[in-house]
Amino acid sequence: MIDTLFSPDFVASAWPALALTLRLAAVTTVLLLVLGAPLAWWLARSPSPWREPVGALVTLPLVLPPSVLGFYMLVLMGPNGPLGQFTQWLGLGLLSFSFTGLVIGSVVFSLPFAVQPLQAAFADMGPRPMEVALSLGARPLDAFVSVALPQARHALLTAGVLGFAHTLGEFGVVLMIGGNIPGQTRVLSTLIYGHVEAMEYAQAHVLAGGMAVFAFAVLLLLARIRRHAESRHT
Repeated sequence: MIDTLFSPDFVASAWPALALTLRLAAVTTVLLLVLGAPLAWWLARSPSPWREPVGALVTLPLVLPPSVLGFYMLVLMGPNGPLGQFTQWLGLGLLSFSFTGLVIGSVVFSLPFAVQPLQAAFADMGPRPMEVALSLGARPLDAFVSVALPQARHALLTAGVLGFAHTLGEFGVVLMIGGNIPGQTRVLSTLIYGHVEAMEYAQAHVLAGGMAVFAFAVLLLLARIRRHAESRHT
Protein backbone atom coordinates (compact mmCIF):
# COMPACT_ATOMS: atom_id res chain seq x y z
CA MET A 1 0.00 0.00 0.00
CA ILE A 2 2.84 2.42 0.84
CA ASP A 3 4.61 1.54 -2.40
CA THR A 4 1.42 2.30 -4.29
CA LEU A 5 1.05 5.68 -2.62
CA PHE A 6 4.46 6.87 -3.85
CA SER A 7 4.57 5.12 -7.22
CA PRO A 8 5.06 7.56 -10.15
CA ASP A 9 2.00 6.36 -12.06
CA PHE A 10 -0.26 6.72 -9.05
CA VAL A 11 1.06 10.19 -8.19
CA ALA A 12 0.72 11.30 -11.82
CA SER A 13 -2.97 10.36 -11.87
CA ALA A 14 -3.99 11.09 -8.26
CA TRP A 15 -2.59 14.60 -7.75
CA PRO A 16 -4.29 16.21 -10.76
CA ALA A 17 -7.57 14.54 -9.78
CA LEU A 18 -7.17 15.75 -6.18
CA ALA A 19 -6.40 19.31 -7.32
CA LEU A 20 -9.41 19.36 -9.63
CA THR A 21 -11.65 17.91 -6.91
CA LEU A 22 -10.58 20.55 -4.37
CA ARG A 23 -11.03 23.31 -6.94
CA LEU A 24 -14.49 22.03 -7.82
CA ALA A 25 -15.47 21.76 -4.14
CA ALA A 26 -14.20 25.26 -3.35
CA VAL A 27 -15.99 26.95 -6.26
CA THR A 28 -19.17 24.98 -5.58
CA THR A 29 -19.15 25.86 -1.87
CA VAL A 30 -18.84 29.59 -2.57
CA LEU A 31 -21.71 29.46 -5.05
CA LEU A 32 -23.83 27.37 -2.68
CA LEU A 33 -23.51 29.97 0.08
CA VAL A 34 -24.08 32.92 -2.25
CA LEU A 35 -27.16 31.36 -3.85
CA GLY A 36 -28.35 29.25 -0.93
CA ALA A 37 -28.54 31.97 1.76
CA PRO A 38 -31.11 34.22 0.02
CA LEU A 39 -33.01 31.19 -1.24
CA ALA A 40 -33.16 29.73 2.29
CA TRP A 41 -34.31 33.10 3.64
CA TRP A 42 -37.11 33.24 1.08
CA LEU A 43 -38.17 29.66 1.83
CA ALA A 44 -38.17 30.35 5.58
CA ARG A 45 -39.96 33.71 5.56
CA SER A 46 -41.97 34.14 2.36
CA PRO A 47 -45.78 33.72 2.43
CA SER A 48 -45.76 32.98 -1.32
CA PRO A 49 -47.80 29.96 -2.50
CA TRP A 50 -44.75 29.02 -4.59
CA ARG A 51 -42.69 28.35 -1.48
CA GLU A 52 -43.59 24.68 -1.14
CA PRO A 53 -43.10 23.78 -4.84
CA VAL A 54 -39.77 25.61 -4.90
CA GLY A 55 -38.75 23.93 -1.64
CA ALA A 56 -39.63 20.52 -3.08
CA LEU A 57 -37.64 21.29 -6.22
CA VAL A 58 -34.60 22.31 -4.16
CA THR A 59 -34.86 19.14 -2.06
CA LEU A 60 -35.35 16.85 -5.08
CA PRO A 61 -31.64 15.88 -5.38
CA LEU A 62 -31.88 14.23 -1.94
CA VAL A 63 -34.32 11.59 -3.23
CA LEU A 64 -33.55 11.51 -6.95
CA PRO A 65 -30.85 9.04 -8.07
CA PRO A 66 -27.71 10.99 -9.01
CA SER A 67 -27.56 9.25 -12.38
CA VAL A 68 -31.08 10.48 -13.19
CA LEU A 69 -30.24 14.04 -12.19
CA GLY A 70 -26.98 13.86 -14.12
CA PHE A 71 -28.72 12.48 -17.19
CA TYR A 72 -31.27 15.28 -17.38
CA MET A 73 -28.61 17.91 -16.75
CA LEU A 74 -26.55 16.36 -19.54
CA VAL A 75 -29.57 16.59 -21.84
CA LEU A 76 -30.12 20.20 -20.74
CA MET A 77 -26.49 21.12 -21.49
CA GLY A 78 -26.23 19.02 -24.64
CA PRO A 79 -26.31 20.32 -28.22
CA ASN A 80 -30.09 19.91 -28.45
CA GLY A 81 -30.89 21.11 -24.92
CA PRO A 82 -32.06 24.66 -24.23
CA LEU A 83 -29.00 25.54 -22.15
CA GLY A 84 -26.67 23.95 -24.68
CA GLN A 85 -28.27 25.81 -27.56
CA PHE A 86 -28.08 29.07 -25.60
CA THR A 87 -24.38 28.68 -24.77
CA GLN A 88 -23.64 27.77 -28.38
CA TRP A 89 -25.54 30.86 -29.54
CA LEU A 90 -23.36 32.93 -27.20
CA GLY A 91 -20.28 31.33 -28.72
CA LEU A 92 -19.33 29.57 -25.48
CA GLY A 93 -19.68 26.04 -26.80
CA LEU A 94 -21.18 23.24 -24.73
CA LEU A 95 -20.99 23.05 -20.94
CA SER A 96 -21.14 19.27 -20.85
CA PHE A 97 -17.78 17.54 -20.34
CA SER A 98 -16.24 20.75 -19.00
CA PHE A 99 -15.29 22.10 -15.59
CA THR A 100 -18.07 24.71 -15.79
CA GLY A 101 -20.59 21.94 -16.39
CA LEU A 102 -19.26 20.09 -13.35
CA VAL A 103 -19.72 23.22 -11.24
CA ILE A 104 -23.32 23.67 -12.38
CA GLY A 105 -24.14 20.02 -11.71
CA SER A 106 -22.42 20.13 -8.31
CA VAL A 107 -24.32 23.24 -7.23
CA VAL A 108 -27.67 21.72 -8.20
CA PHE A 109 -26.84 18.38 -6.57
CA SER A 110 -25.53 19.88 -3.30
CA LEU A 111 -28.00 22.75 -3.01
CA PRO A 112 -30.27 21.07 -0.41
CA PHE A 113 -27.27 20.45 1.86
CA ALA A 114 -26.67 24.20 1.99
CA VAL A 115 -30.28 25.41 1.96
CA GLN A 116 -31.78 23.16 4.63
CA PRO A 117 -29.58 24.15 7.63
CA LEU A 118 -29.86 27.82 6.66
CA GLN A 119 -33.63 27.59 6.23
CA ALA A 120 -33.98 26.01 9.67
CA ALA A 121 -31.78 28.72 11.24
CA PHE A 122 -33.73 31.55 9.60
CA ALA A 123 -37.05 30.00 10.65
CA ASP A 124 -35.88 29.66 14.27
CA MET A 125 -34.70 33.26 14.31
CA GLY A 126 -38.23 34.65 14.33
CA PRO A 127 -39.27 38.05 12.98
CA ARG A 128 -38.13 40.17 15.95
CA PRO A 129 -34.45 40.84 15.00
CA MET A 130 -35.36 42.00 11.51
CA GLU A 131 -38.23 44.14 12.79
CA VAL A 132 -35.88 45.90 15.19
CA ALA A 133 -33.29 46.48 12.44
CA LEU A 134 -35.91 47.84 10.04
CA SER A 135 -37.39 50.09 12.73
CA LEU A 136 -33.93 51.60 13.21
CA GLY A 137 -33.81 52.57 9.54
CA ALA A 138 -31.90 49.66 8.03
CA ARG A 139 -32.78 48.64 4.51
CA PRO A 140 -33.96 45.00 4.04
CA LEU A 141 -30.71 43.96 2.34
CA ASP A 142 -28.58 45.65 4.99
CA ALA A 143 -30.63 44.01 7.75
CA PHE A 144 -30.25 40.62 6.09
CA VAL A 145 -26.47 40.98 5.81
CA SER A 146 -25.81 42.60 9.19
CA VAL A 147 -28.45 40.87 11.34
CA ALA A 148 -29.78 37.66 9.79
CA LEU A 149 -26.52 36.21 8.46
CA PRO A 150 -24.48 36.80 11.66
CA GLN A 151 -27.20 35.13 13.73
CA ALA A 152 -27.13 32.17 11.36
CA ARG A 153 -23.32 31.88 11.34
CA HIS A 154 -23.32 28.32 12.67
CA ALA A 155 -25.77 27.30 9.98
CA LEU A 156 -23.57 29.04 7.39
CA LEU A 157 -20.57 27.09 8.61
CA THR A 158 -22.57 23.85 8.57
CA ALA A 159 -23.83 24.58 5.06
CA GLY A 160 -20.31 25.32 3.85
CA VAL A 161 -18.80 22.19 5.38
CA LEU A 162 -21.61 19.96 4.08
CA GLY A 163 -21.49 21.48 0.62
CA PHE A 164 -17.71 21.10 0.39
CA ALA A 165 -17.70 17.52 1.68
CA HIS A 166 -20.64 16.46 -0.45
CA THR A 167 -19.00 17.84 -3.58
CA LEU A 168 -15.82 15.89 -2.86
CA GLY A 169 -17.80 12.65 -2.80
CA GLU A 170 -19.97 13.18 -5.86
CA PHE A 171 -19.92 10.42 -8.45
CA GLY A 172 -23.09 9.86 -10.45
CA VAL A 173 -23.71 13.47 -11.42
CA VAL A 174 -20.09 14.31 -12.28
CA LEU A 175 -19.66 11.09 -14.27
CA MET A 176 -22.80 11.76 -16.31
CA ILE A 177 -22.02 15.43 -16.95
CA GLY A 178 -18.24 15.39 -17.20
CA GLY A 179 -17.19 11.83 -17.92
CA ASN A 180 -13.71 10.85 -16.81
CA ILE A 181 -11.37 13.05 -18.87
CA PRO A 182 -7.88 13.27 -17.30
CA GLY A 183 -6.94 16.81 -16.34
CA GLN A 184 -10.36 18.20 -17.29
CA THR A 185 -13.21 16.37 -15.55
CA ARG A 186 -11.54 13.46 -13.74
CA VAL A 187 -12.14 13.91 -10.01
CA LEU A 188 -11.31 11.56 -7.14
CA SER A 189 -14.57 9.61 -7.25
CA THR A 190 -14.30 8.87 -10.97
CA LEU A 191 -10.60 8.06 -10.56
CA ILE A 192 -11.52 5.44 -7.94
CA TYR A 193 -14.11 4.06 -10.33
CA GLY A 194 -11.47 3.80 -13.05
CA HIS A 195 -9.08 1.94 -10.73
CA VAL A 196 -11.80 -0.52 -9.74
CA GLU A 197 -12.74 -1.11 -13.39
CA ALA A 198 -9.08 -1.87 -14.10
CA MET A 199 -8.97 -4.13 -10.99
CA GLU A 200 -6.30 -1.89 -9.45
CA TYR A 201 -7.60 -2.38 -5.95
CA ALA A 202 -4.50 -1.14 -4.14
CA GLN A 203 -4.83 2.31 -5.75
CA ALA A 204 -8.57 2.31 -5.11
CA HIS A 205 -7.99 1.43 -1.45
CA VAL A 206 -5.63 4.37 -0.95
CA LEU A 207 -8.04 6.91 -2.45
CA ALA A 208 -11.20 5.45 -0.96
CA GLY A 209 -9.59 5.14 2.48
CA GLY A 210 -8.51 8.76 2.38
CA MET A 211 -12.01 9.91 1.47
CA ALA A 212 -13.53 7.76 4.22
CA VAL A 213 -11.22 9.34 6.82
CA PHE A 214 -12.09 12.79 5.52
CA ALA A 215 -15.83 12.03 5.72
CA PHE A 216 -15.43 10.86 9.33
CA ALA A 217 -13.56 14.07 10.19
CA VAL A 218 -16.34 16.14 8.61
CA LEU A 219 -18.97 14.41 10.74
CA LEU A 220 -16.93 15.11 13.88
CA LEU A 221 -16.59 18.75 12.87
CA LEU A 222 -20.33 19.06 12.29
CA ALA A 223 -21.01 17.52 15.69
CA ARG A 224 -18.75 20.10 17.34
CA ILE A 225 -20.42 22.94 15.43
CA ARG A 226 -23.83 21.70 16.53
CA ARG A 227 -22.74 21.34 20.16
CA HIS A 228 -21.22 24.82 20.16
CA ALA A 229 -24.37 26.30 18.64
CA GLU A 230 -26.56 24.57 21.22
CA SER A 231 -24.39 25.77 24.11
CA ARG A 232 -24.55 29.38 22.89
CA HIS A 233 -28.29 29.13 22.43
CA THR A 234 -28.68 27.79 25.96
